[in-house]
Amino acid sequence: MTLKPPPLRNDCFALPAGVNWTPVDQALALLKTRITPVTGVETVPLAQALGRVLAQDVLAQRSNPPLPNTAVDGYGFAGAVAEGEHILPLVAGRAAAGLAYDGSVPAGQAIRILTGAALPAGVETVILEENVTLGAGEIAFRGPLKRGANTRKAGEDVEAGEVILSQGRVVTPADLALAAATGVSTLEVHLRLRVGVLSTGDELREAGEEAAPGQIYDANRPMLLTLLAQMGFEAIDLGRVHDNRAALQDRLDAAAAEVDVILTSGGASAGDEDHVSALLRDSGALQEWRIALKPGRPLALALWQGVPVFGLPGNPVAALVCTLIFARPAMGGMAGARWQEPLGYQLPAGFAKHKKPGRREFLRARLRDGQVEVFKSEGSGRISGLSWAEGLVELGDGALEIRPGDPVRYIPFESFHL
Repeated sequence: MTLKPPPLRNDCFALPAGVNWTPVDQALALLKTRITPVTGVETVPLAQALGRVLAQDVLAQRSNPPLPNTAVDGYGFAGAVAEGEHILPLVAGRAAAGLAYDGSVPAGQAIRILTGAALPAGVETVILEENVTLGAGEIAFRGPLKRGANTRKAGEDVEAGEVILSQGRVVTPADLALAAATGVSTLEVHLRLRVGVLSTGDELREAGEEAAPGQIYDANRPMLLTLLAQMGFEAIDLGRVHDNRAALQDRLDAAAAEVDVILTSGGASAGDEDHVSALLRDSGALQEWRIALKPGRPLALALWQGVPVFGLPGNPVAALVCTLIFARPAMGGMAGARWQEPLGYQLPAGFAKHKKPGRREFLRARLRDGQVEVFKSEGSGRISGLSWAEGLVELGDGALEIRPGDPVRYIPFESFHL
């Protein structure tokens, strides 16, 4: 049976009383504390678990390695050996991976043993074959060699019953290897978060269509749909809707029955044709977060029939930044994942900039010759800068005077799982 978590509370996006412009860190902290998983849980085989979010801790079903074994090809015997020359007779047969040796090795004798083989009874130590001279039924070698050399203890990697993967982790190929090695064949994971993307505006046209004067091509929807897919969500195209409140309401109603989260772009401000914010405001569900962020305008957050709605700016640059900084970690939490902070690096600036206080700024950037360079224009209408960039430079809330060579925080797009 697929388990379904409870819905988000109606006040999950509400700001504290008296808050106007919200610092980025405060906005992220509010999202982190108020967002909970909204997707159900299912059991899947390992082959279907890549990129899924674990719904519970995973315990090792057996130890790894399950038995003491050898780490090398060589010869096994009991105890340690002192300095000097040693000669040991060989017992018949050999120990190999997957083939248990039937018998024990008496003290003072040795056995041929291959990498990965379980240590036969009586064997504690293994000497590398290249350190041995093989004779007729015996071996010669030089000591010293400590007890346990070139062997692995049972469970030295993982012990049975140990937590090997934690709830909220996004499963990687290495995780699948660990699960398989410890006898785990299925995983409890959250259903993929279904995220719908809706564009609004009479001025929008699809790429390839004829565009009249004053009309533009919809750049946000293809960007956001592919962005969501890269993040591991199930991206659902909700199309575009004209600046018509009734049509928008119908589209939101239909989307709420189909998806877990809705991303809209455009219409989220307070103009005459900003029907997204107006419709959400009329429903009593709208919270406008005026975040002290550049690029970015107020971020509209709401619940529509219990489904979270992120009203993104219509400008593609601002839409991308708001998605990466706010929507991505929030949607990860809704998908059951742990809150993810983007990994940034302090690197020397290859640019100069004077920044005024009051807003956090994210500049399109890339790394060249050990320095971070930024796009030639900060204009949020310059979409070419998104394609040019390989990451973002994050400038703090206060005033800054940056000179070439000064350290700046560079966040590569890979840190957002792109």
